[in-house]
Amino acid sequence: MKFTLSWLYDHLDTDAALNAIVEGLTRIGLEVEGVENPGDKLAAFRIARVLSAERHPQADKLQVLSVDAGDGPLQVVCGAPNARAGLVGVFGMPGAVVPANGMVLKVAAIRGVESNGMMCSTRELELGEDHDGIIELPDDAPVGTPFPAYAGLDDPVIDVAITPNRQDCMGVRGIARDLAAAGLGTLRPLAASPVVGEGAGPDVRIEDAAGCPAFHAQAVRGLTNGESPEWMRRRLTAIGQKPISTLVDITNYVMFDLGRPLHVYDMATLDGGLVARRATAGEQVVALNGKTYTLDGGETVIADASAVHDIGGIMGGEHSGVSEATTDVLIECAYFTPEAIARTGQKLALTSDARQRFERGVDPAFLDDGLAIAARYVLDLCGGTAGSVTRAGAAPVEQRSIAYDPARAATLGGLDVPVERQRDILERLGFMVGDDWRVTVPTWRRDIDGTADLVEEVIRIEGLDNVPSTPLARPAGVARPTATPEQKLERRLRRAAAARGLAEAITWSFIAEDEAAPFGGGAWEVVNPIASDMRVMRPSLLPGLLSAAARNLKRGQSSVRLFEIGRRYLAEGERATLGIVLAGDRSTRHWRSGRAQGFDAFDAKGELLALLEAVGAPVANLQVMDGAGDVFHPGQSATLRLGPKTVLASFGTLHPTIAKAFDLPATTVAAELYVDALPAKRGSGFMRPAFAPPALQAVTRDFAFMVADTVPGDQLVRAVRGADKAAIVDARLFDVFTGTGVEPGYRSLAVEITLQPTAKSFTDAELKAVSDKVVAAAAKLGASLRG
Repeated sequence: MKFTLSWLYDHLDTDAALNAIVEGLTRIGLEVEGVENPGDKLAAFRIARVLSAERHPQADKLQVLSVDAGDGPLQVVCGAPNARAGLVGVFGMPGAVVPANGMVLKVAAIRGVESNGMMCSTRELELGEDHDGIIELPDDAPVGTPFPAYAGLDDPVIDVAITPNRQDCMGVRGIARDLAAAGLGTLRPLAASPVVGEGAGPDVRIEDAAGCPAFHAQAVRGLTNGESPEWMRRRLTAIGQKPISTLVDITNYVMFDLGRPLHVYDMATLDGGLVARRATAGEQVVALNGKTYTLDGGETVIADASAVHDIGGIMGGEHSGVSEATTDVLIECAYFTPEAIARTGQKLALTSDARQRFERGVDPAFLDDGLAIAARYVLDLCGGTAGSVTRAGAAPVEQRSIAYDPARAATLGGLDVPVERQRDILERLGFMVGDDWRVTVPTWRRDIDGTADLVEEVIRIEGLDNVPSTPLARPAGVARPTATPEQKLERRLRRAAAARGLAEAITWSFIAEDEAAPFGGGAWEVVNPIASDMRVMRPSLLPGLLSAAARNLKRGQSSVRLFEIGRRYLAEGERATLGIVLAGDRSTRHWRSGRAQGFDAFDAKGELLALLEAVGAPVANLQVMDGAGDVFHPGQSATLRLGPKTVLASFGTLHPTIAKAFDLPATTVAAELYVDALPAKRGSGFMRPAFAPPALQAVTRDFAFMVADTVPGDQLVRAVRGADKAAIVDARLFDVFTGTGVEPGYRSLAVEITLQPTAKSFTDAELKAVSDKVVAAAAKLGASLRG
């Protein structure tokens, strides 16, 4: 919700400056997301008068102007057709930055004539679309004055994040009411006198009371629809709304000003009266956004005898929209139920500012006043004659009251607020407080349901920062740890991954169906998704991580190393998982190593082994089995297993089709560690075994085996390590060779083994015996010592 400071002052009588307003908003629970002053970018532009205008000696379409911006004459070359002596306009001094294109103005020669700055058009200052000539100001505009101050552009825009329960703050007046309750001023009275019309009111009726309980309307005839006044255009532009015409701008202004959406119809386009009814299946409407929507019969619409003209409470139709030729209008001020609006908006994937307000719940008692204010604006700005008001149906105005105990502010909210102060706060917010503390809820506060809500109102207005920090009472002795073994395991994994230089990502748990399909499809479907591309729960963490990696690479990151700990959602239930994605360059180009190197499957394997070792998994017992599913490259992927059935992790290079689908490099690698599959750690108390380094030096021996290339190297290493479990403490593959001297279909695998003596050093005979066992173990796999 955006508004300007001067706009707020229209409703709030206060001397508070911008900083006090911003601090007050945050203190009462209305988070300020940003403050921007549009005048700042125009601070270097001044009002200037053209003293003389002469033809450029080298160009027929250029003029040489003498311009006075308050510091004496300056020579300026200008190509605007309306530049002339005596004109008062906006001048950009050398050093100023033109908002439209970012150009820095400086002294320069244009076709051989020196120019000191620029006379500016509306488009160049981003104040409109006019670029046919430079801005023309009144003759009495003060020369030398900064243009933002003169034009009223020095008006800060405040952006407030409105939570879904605060529908009353979807208008500037609601925010002013909260600030007044917090002591930052007084809420100004709202002028909403009825517009007494002549003749019969418009023909409107209701056939869908469940979707539209109330429909008020008033016609204004003989008006002129032109450009809205400058003050209204300026405020709408400041909050990001494009001014269109007086009638359209009035409806937008009232919506942002008072939180009351409205709509106007060009009566010349209507066929008879209007009715709020359910759509007929197959009906179509071309909305004001230019898109055609096909209705299925469940939507509330506003229609005449011929066609649908409005998707009720969300967006009007193009056919009945007003234009410059419009002379007679019907102003609609209706109440649409939030549930119907939410269903229709989601079904049609159609959002609008009106929908945001109606589905949160607008004030049902503000129909007459809202219509009167809009009609008054139309008469004042467009002229014409108003007809009588037609009121169809009745809004669900409910007088709700709650029995309140002021002592609850201290017991529930943690802040002892004096009783009379509580009464004052509630009454300033619009509540009526009886002598018996029976509190009547105002019609615009749909979110207030019980005592706890009233306590929240009192505490937030008194100031959330005033609530003391009170620790919970602890039982005698040391408190028992509350983290479960699963939580502790995830913490260790998270710390280990971060320590290895991986950046943690948090991605959505729900993804698009087409993203889930390559990973097995989404077994869990979201019944009420927030967006069409978030329809299923993720069967893998990789889609979200791959999308995040692609975004980072597109934004200039040369190397992306991401991990995430979360849940996969499979048919049999939720599964705790750690996902890893490595994309881009593993190492940058260098004069020693040459060009940049990409990642490969072994990088992902190394990360997995390091993480598994960090959490105490039996890494030495792991088996590597080729293939990890269709998501990975069939020749560059594998799984890590404890035995043939227990899969702890899968890793590899992405399949080319998956990498292309996510717009990632072909060298992108990924991995998933299945946290729930890790074996539970045996309980051994809190004591670690004492560190006892061996007294004798270890011995290493190298073996080179000729083995069929179908035998995995991991299988050979495990066989060698198990040849003598008492003497061999480690075995690792350190060389792979194919080529000269190696038969086709074979390869040479070199393995280093480490032998650790305990009581005494190994004798030559003992070392030979171990070597024989190693060779025999390798022979069982068809391997032989390389000659």
